[in-house]
Amino acid sequence: MDRINTAKTIQIFLPDGSPRSIRIAEFTSRVMKIISFPRNKMDVVGNRPEVNDVGVYFLFGESEVSGRPLVYVGEAEDCYHRIKQHNKAKDFWNTCAIVTSKTNSLTKSHIKFLEWFCYTQAKAIGRYELENSTIPTKSYITESMEADLLDDFESIKILLATLGFPVFEDITRVKQKELLFCKGKDALATGEYTDEGFVVFKGSTANFNESSSASGTSKSLRKRLLDAGVLVQKGNLYVFDQDHIFSSPSSAADVVLARSSNGWIEWKRDDGKTLHQLIRE
Repeated sequence: MDRINTAKTIQIFLPDGSPRSIRIAEFTSRVMKIISFPRNKMDVVGNRPEVNDVGVYFLFGESEVSGRPLVYVGEAEDCYHRIKQHNKAKDFWNTCAIVTSKTNSLTKSHIKFLEWFCYTQAKAIGRYELENSTIPTKSYITESMEADLLDDFESIKILLATLGFPVFEDITRVKQKELLFCKGKDALATGEYTDEGFVVFKGSTANFNESSSASGTSKSLRKRLLDAGVLVQKGNLYVFDQDHIFSSPSSAADVVLARSSNGWIEWKRDDGKTLHQLIRE
């Protein structure tokens, strides 16, 4: 489902003026819109009529074990009624996003399909751990309607990412000439400096033994990545079992080299130029 990026205009309405509270995002020229709100605004958002519409919804939180983001994907003919049930039964989430149609054109078959497709895409991309205990099933819809709903999904994907939930955003590899490398005793990692942070790619290796200079923060991060299955021990080294986005080049280098390091210097292109030289100079 790769598409060429084009310029887009998104409108985000803040009903109470706070960017941390209820947010309503939509394309002015498309029918899908998203109402996002923190859990402590359940009562307030309930006064908005659109939250009672037919739609797909997402519950977002964070794993206390791995520190990785969590998401639950669901559908309902009355989203707010269903989310009130989750408010009593599910502890993990702190933010909800409800997807509805501005034209009230969604049916049960439509949202069942979107729930299934959103779930499968989130699982395939792997940025978020899925909290669904039951795997959604695909509903029967016509070929033409499927095409329309896949187009709607593109809107959902972009709107969620704009609101800070890149559930469906691929972590794409750069061209070989633009890759960055970090090398250590047993470590050989490849990565990319992106809009979101520093990505270390699947298959990269990291030193097993931690240096005495390793900070408590980097040790804790390595443990979380092991618990989450991002790092897997193979012999006397660790291997990245999936692409992973770090908050900075240095935190990525710390994990790879198992010591305190300056990622701006440690990450280099194959011609020897450091990330510092490529970005800062």
